Amino acid sequence: MELRQLNTFRTVAYTLNFSRAAEVLNYVPSNVTMQIKALEDELDVRLFDRLGKQLVLTTAGKRFLTHVQSVLDKLDEARSSVHDNENLSGTLTISANEVLCAYRLPAVFRLFRSRYPGVRLIFRSVPNQELKQTLFEGTTDVVFMLDETILSTGLTVEPLLEETFRFFVAPDHPLLKLTALQLEDFQGEVFLVNEKGCTYRTMFDRSFEKKGIDDITYLEFQNAEAIKQCAITGIGIAFLPEITVEAEVERGELVALPWQIPDLHVYTHISWHKDKWLSPIILSFIEVAREVIVIEEENKTV
Repeated sequence: MELRQLNTFRTVAYTLNFSRAAEVLNYVPSNVTMQIKALEDELDVRLFDRLGKQLVLTTAGKRFLTHVQSVLDKLDEARSSVHDNENLSGTLTISANEVLCAYRLPAVFRLFRSRYPGVRLIFRSVPNQELKQTLFEGTTDVVFMLDETILSTGLTVEPLLEETFRFFVAPDHPLLKLTALQLEDFQGEVFLVNEKGCTYRTMFDRSFEKKGIDDITYLEFQNAEAIKQCAITGIGIAFLPEITVEAEVERGELVALPWQIPDLHVYTHISWHKDKWLSPIILSFIEVAREVIVIEEENKTV
């Protein structure tokens, strides 16, 4: 069993795609396939199931990944102990939901890559409600979450920035004719929201249920882009964080309704497992994330 094979296995386990893993590792796809087969033969167990075009970890593969991650983390720790931190190299795996991936993290990745070009970044888009589990399973080094204040005994969770959520509508929406809105004004309206299970969808439902407003029609979507486009065409009221609609508001395609949802406090958090060794790569990435998300947002308000 070679370290090269372990690294290849970890990359395939994260990407769940041989071609994508080969691209990340700068191998030809056949090389990746051969290394995984060699591992499976040596272990005498199947690590992946090939379900048509879909690749999934087997139960044995998931258990093996936990140990492989630990071995490779220890190796990174050993390397760091004998080298300075000026020329970092290695692999860092980041996970976040679709909104943060599209609107918060590109600037973080850009700055980190400019400072540490020797670090290989692997990004995995994961639904918000599954992000914590990736840390406990050891498949992700650092995650970003949109959530209320999080208390966890197993994770270190740091709130970086409070995100403002608003209702957005097309410029000709009838509710814009009202100078002030009451909850009752939303009776019978169509709301464009994320699917159930999303943290801020749960808080949205809770705020209306508290006031006894139940005559609401929902259209549920998996991503913010679909919600925006439907709101622009006048289908309904979009419930989204402000960061997702800045361009549309500036162009006049969407307008924020004069209404704030009470008791809605959602933050962009950065999190990692409390028992994980924070390598120089991880520490450097956390610092870059703080710099970009916190400091740049503070500068915008100055």
